[in-house]
Amino acid sequence: MTLRFGGQVDIDLNEVGRKQAVVVAERLAREPKISAIYSSDLKRALETAQTIASKCFGLEVVIDKDLRERHIGDLQGLVFSEASKINPIAFEALMSNSEHQQIPGGGESRNQLFERCTSSLQRIAKKNKGARVVVVTHGAVIEMLYKRAIRGGKAGGVWNTSISIFELSDGDKWCIKLWNDISHLKESEYLESASGGSAST
Repeated sequence: MTLRFGGQVDIDLNEVGRKQAVVVAERLAREPKISAIYSSDLKRALETAQTIASKCFGLEVVIDKDLRERHIGDLQGLVFSEASKINPIAFEALMSNSEHQQIPGGGESRNQLFERCTSSLQRIAKKNKGARVVVVTHGAVIEMLYKRAIRGGKAGGVWNTSISIFELSDGDKWCIKLWNDISHLKESEYLESASGGSAST
């Protein structure tokens, strides 16, 4: 399998991705009532969210651009194994240990991504206080949400269409009730191509 930096390149779901979306939608439809569905505007997330919405009482998907994947500048669209040779400066910036290091070509630093996506989830929680909502986003974003909930923690990668449950409460407290669960995929034939997260952003 060829790993490619996606970032904010607006690619469609492939056939496996569509089947995975159906599997996770069917699982969520069996769980306690969902009040709202939010999604990144990138097509691969939005199509997943719309599939979920179709199974969950026809809810409308609310688009939030702050749920987009990390912008990785000049590396977007490059094959991972070739990126360091094609654009060594951008690749070095991506691999930097600095939380403030931006990536040439308009790429975000980890701190910029952190502020963008955690603020988005905080807004969603405030608007839907006491409710159960679905948020469809991307691997690097979910890793940052993990970092916000578990200070200093490292998520260690995120599976495509995995389910993580975050509980946000008064006093700005975040808690993870479920992390990176793919039991629904294990029951299907679509696990093989489900790896995701920052390695293939």
